[in-house]
Amino acid sequence: MSVEPIVEFRDVAKRFGDGPLVLDGFSFTANPGDFISLIGPSGCGKSTALRLIAGLSPVTSGALTVDGLSPSAAAASLAFVFQEATLLPWLNVAHNVEVPQQLRGVPAAARADTRRRVLDLVRLGDKATAYPRQLSGGQKMRVSIARALALSPKLMLLDEPFGALDEMTREHLNEELLAIREQQAWTAFFVTHSVAEAVFLSNRVLVMAANPGRIHTEVTIPLAYPRTEETRLSREYHDLVAEVSRILRSVEHASVAASPQRVSP
Repeated sequence: MSVEPIVEFRDVAKRFGDGPLVLDGFSFTANPGDFISLIGPSGCGKSTALRLIAGLSPVTSGALTVDGLSPSAAAASLAFVFQEATLLPWLNVAHNVEVPQQLRGVPAAARADTRRRVLDLVRLGDKATAYPRQLSGGQKMRVSIARALALSPKLMLLDEPFGALDEMTREHLNEELLAIREQQAWTAFFVTHSVAEAVFLSNRVLVMAANPGRIHTEVTIPLAYPRTEETRLSREYHDLVAEVSRILRSVEHASVAASPQRVSP
């Protein structure tokens, strides 16, 4: 029995105003349960692709469906986690987590039940009354993820959520994110500049090229879930990181060679 894709790009192009194409010929499908990382040179349109899925910006041409609907119609089935935690500083953790549900008109008792559950999932149940200024960077990002999980999404869009964190904190949160996903079974799109992070998290890595943004290579990651510290120590993991790194370097070199060169007089 065929599986209906949860996201499908069909020859999508995107430009902003009269500017150059940001994406062109962008085509692929994501199936329920996929964890897909987008990686590529700066400016290749990784974040733009996420914004198109979220319905935050329309496609210029081509077709994009999310859960069988237009992105704007499917907005209620997804959640977006940005690079910055974007917590409201005047609200405590509990109220920050409840904000999206409150905007959707969820009753207070149901909001409180969900908030307790998701804060326990991200191991911050004891921080419900704390304010953002009292949290570490990793804790703030956990709150941001809890706020997204409170919407019970089918699809999670994560735009470099751990990019500003130190390596040890990032690795720990990678493991926590996968543990949460095991319990909630959402599909994920994850933007990162870290090849090691992309390989650790994903079952598919899309290496993008720039000018305009397009998919250069898809790499299947056959590592078994759950993934742990032992995964990072395995030969297969290191071989995959090396392979994706090699592809990314070739894409970056090609992008630099294709860029207009400034010649000094």
